[in-house]
Order: sequence, then structure tokens, then C-alpha cells
Amino acid sequence: MKFGGTSMAGTERIRRVANIVRAQAAAKDGERNEVAVVVSAMAGETDRLVNFCREANALYDPAEYDVVVSSGEQVTSGLLALTLQSLGCKARSWLGWQIPVKTVEAHAKARIESIDAPDMIASMEAGEIAVVPGFQGLSHEGRVATLGRGGSDTSAVAVAAAVGADRCDIYTDVDGVYTTDPRIVAKARKLKAVTYEEMLELASVGAKVLQTRSVGLAMKEGVRLQVLSSFVGDDAISADELPGTMIVSDEEMDELVEKGLMERRHVTGIAHDKNEAKIILTRVPDKPGAVAHIFEPLADASINVDMIIQNVGRDKGETDVTFTVPQADLARAQAMLEDKRDIIGFNRIITDSQIAKISVVGVGMKSHAGVASTMFRSLSDRGINIQAISTSEIKVSVMIDEDETELAVRVLHTAYGLDAED
Repeated sequence: MKFGGTSMAGTERIRRVANIVRAQAAAKDGERNEVAVVVSAMAGETDRLVNFCREANALYDPAEYDVVVSSGEQVTSGLLALTLQSLGCKARSWLGWQIPVKTVEAHAKARIESIDAPDMIASMEAGEIAVVPGFQGLSHEGRVATLGRGGSDTSAVAVAAAVGADRCDIYTDVDGVYTTDPRIVAKARKLKAVTYEEMLELASVGAKVLQTRSVGLAMKEGVRLQVLSSFVGDDAISADELPGTMIVSDEEMDELVEKGLMERRHVTGIAHDKNEAKIILTRVPDKPGAVAHIFEPLADASINVDMIIQNVGRDKGETDVTFTVPQADLARAQAMLEDKRDIIGFNRIITDSQIAKISVVGVGMKSHAGVASTMFRSLSDRGINIQAISTSEIKVSVMIDEDETELAVRVLHTAYGLDAED
């Protein structure tokens, strides 16, 4: 079970979480569930700790930064263990270095390498609820390391894999995965199940329900995920009866469809992302290696490039190159490209941060033609101009003006028959 920052924001909410955990661990049909709980820091706490680091030293050492920011999860894991004990449960906290959760790569954005969990498993078998701080682990140098923002989801999946859990429940401030953002489309429907592949695409193109790395790890390790809400009443249905959205393999999805528990649709959901920015480099030399000179420095700086268009040259030997980067990286990308102007040989940089990416996602696209043409026709009929297109096997994304985002999402949600019936 994993609980995010909003679920852990204060002692009252932690007590509510403790009651949910106690109910899940309770004996049913004579058998008690063995439960591990992964927790995030209280909402806003990590930001507060990051600001302390910046005030102490603007050029902070990432290793010491990790010591400070990992303390937020240490507090909530201890408080949840104490609260569970007050409810009559056996519980103890396990810090990342005590399990240990071994990590590799850089501080502040480490990656989980392995989890040695026999001691924690023995504790769970003896009836203790294990409470684990998310987001943190132990580096090869024996120092505390953190996994980057959203890392608690990844911690939860890794712990679930390490203990051989039947399921990993991600409790959050939404009650499942919807066909699109319910705040934009009132008729958005909660999905009973989504495949790993679909969830990976939805997470990568703007759906904020799960962190991308956690879904990729669940897919690799075969961990069944469930997304559900921690903001439920004390008489809420048990998580064992699947009130949220299950993230499952293609094989399990096929079984659900065969049993009539899910209907097969060509498109599963519509996602949007306003955190994109467009860069156009004009009059780039049209010769081998020119594009590599543009994207190599961006890759070296860990700036992710998404959509790329190379226009047909207006003048012989020259072309315009258009691509998108995360909005937060726009200034850095622009500065790096200006620095490489002589090597790349472009004329001008034109930037636009007032854009949005709209994506339609569905595993049914693999075997069904016409999904892209429906998207293009529906947007055209409403006068929405497409500036760029990118595709994968189960996704079509387009770049449009930011102020047309909500209209585009509503139009496409209806066009693909995703609106819930009254």
C-alpha cells in the first residue's frame, strides 16, 4: 500500500490512513494479510526542505541535499507506525538504509538497483506491518540517496516486487484512472482496468496519476497495480474488492474482456500536457550531422526532446527544424543552442511556450486503422490547427495552441465515444 503527500498531510489524515491499513491487514476467512506501507512526505514538506537547502548554499552538494529532503518521509513513516500502534496493530518503520534499498546513479535522481528484504519479510510474517519511507535508498558509498520527484510510487512498486506482493495499491487524491481529466470533461468515465503499456503512454503524455518510472518497473517485474482514493469514508468498500483502476498485463486484460468485465475500445483515454515548449531553428544546413549537432548537447544536459519536425528546405541546402522540450527546460535549451550556433549553423531561434500536447492512447490502435484520421478530422471541424504530430504503436499526439486545450480534449473525448452515458 502506498500513500502520497496529500494523504499524509497532518495527524488527522495519518490516522485515517492508519485505519485503512488496519482494515486491509485484518484477518479475513481466518487469514491475515501481510502488509507493507510506503509513505510520502506530508504535502508541501519536500518543497520546504528544498528551499532550506537553497538558502543554506545555492550551489548545494547533492549528497547533503539528499540527507535533508529524505527526512520528510522519515517523519511520516515514524508517525504512521506510532498511529498504527495506538490502534492496537503491531507495526515498525524501516528506513531505506535499514532494509536496504540499494540505489545507483546520481544523488537527487538515483535509481533503485535492488532491495534486500528478508529481514522485513520475516517481520511481516511475524505479524508486523512494515512502514517504509518512499523516495529514499542507500548509495554504493553508504550514503542516503533520493529518487527524484514522484519517487515514492517507484519505491512502492520496488518493495512490492521485493516481497512478492499479490498487488500494489497506490492510494492518491483521485479514485482511479479516468478516460480523461474529469475537471475538463464532466462525462469522463473511471476505467476498471488499463494495460501497463497504456498507462505508460498516459503517464508520459500528461496524466498525473502515476509516475512513469513506477509503471515501467511494474511492467518489468509483473507487479499488479491498483490506483484508488485514500479520501474515503470509514465504511468504504475493501480494496480487495477492487474499487479503483487495475493496471495489468495484456494477458490479464484479455481475460477481463473475455469474462465481460471490460469492453474492448480502440481508444482508452485522452491526455493533455501544457508543460511543453516549442523551439524552431531556421535555415539549418541540410547536410549529414547537422541534426546531431542540435540534439547531442540537449541529450548531454538531460533535456528530453519530444516531437521533432524537419521541414523541407525553402532554399537549397537549408531546412527549418522544429521540436518540443519541457517548458521548465526552455531557457536552458535556448542558451545551449545559442552557445552552439557556430557549430550548428542556424540563422534564428524562435520559441513558443503557449502550446499544449494532446494525446489519444489505446492498445486497440495496434489492430484498428482510422484512429489518427478521426483525431485530425475532429480537430479540423472545430477549427483547431495542428502544429506537429508524433506517434507510437498505441498513441497519437498533436501540438496545438494552449488556449484550445480544453476544447480539443472535449471534442476528442466525444469523437471516440468515451463520454459516460447519463
